[in-house]
Amino acid sequence: MNSLASVGKKAIAPQLITYPIVETFHSLQGEGTWTGMSAFFIRLAGCDVHCPWCDQKESWTSKIYPQQSVTMLAQTAKAANPAMVVITGGEPLLYDLFPLTQALRKLGLRVHLETSGAHPFTGQFDWVTFSPKPFKVPHHSIYSQVNELKVVVATSDDLPWAEEQANKVPSSVVKYLQPEWNHPESQSLIFDYILDHPQWRMSLQTHKFLGVR
Repeated sequence: MNSLASVGKKAIAPQLITYPIVETFHSLQGEGTWTGMSAFFIRLAGCDVHCPWCDQKESWTSKIYPQQSVTMLAQTAKAANPAMVVITGGEPLLYDLFPLTQALRKLGLRVHLETSGAHPFTGQFDWVTFSPKPFKVPHHSIYSQVNELKVVVATSDDLPWAEEQANKVPSSVVKYLQPEWNHPESQSLIFDYILDHPQWRMSLQTHKFLGVR
């Protein structure tokens, strides 16, 4: 991606700023606070966190995916008429997200981010979902930006990590524990944990139960 919106004092036209895109699609948000709402997803390619249970491993490399311009992405999202645009990945904070978020907001779109926080925070968002992973420690700039904390739990070893991350975000942040899809036992683990720790909620990947994207 051309990660700068300007070179020196000379602005770069939005149609010349591009990002590697795995896919864009219109669906319902399947997880967290905004579950069930109309969402247009922009999935950026590239990730260096490499969670072993990742369900989007095809997004780890950016080399095989086409570049799309900020202008094209914003216009496509606007045409879908969603309640929100969700920028996800991969790991979207590998890139400077200011040009993309500015273009989307200029069209009156609500913009959400889904990130592990592994790189410096960029962009202008209406909602930030932070899903920290122990495989790559989050960058300190993410913590003050968070609206929603969502920690994926595969085993009991993930619960201390969840509490550690919860202690770093503002107290107003909505806190979720989400079962890892390939570890069914994590559902009962989280269920029992939340009964004893009422500051947490359970997030389920409802789109997987429905069989939709």
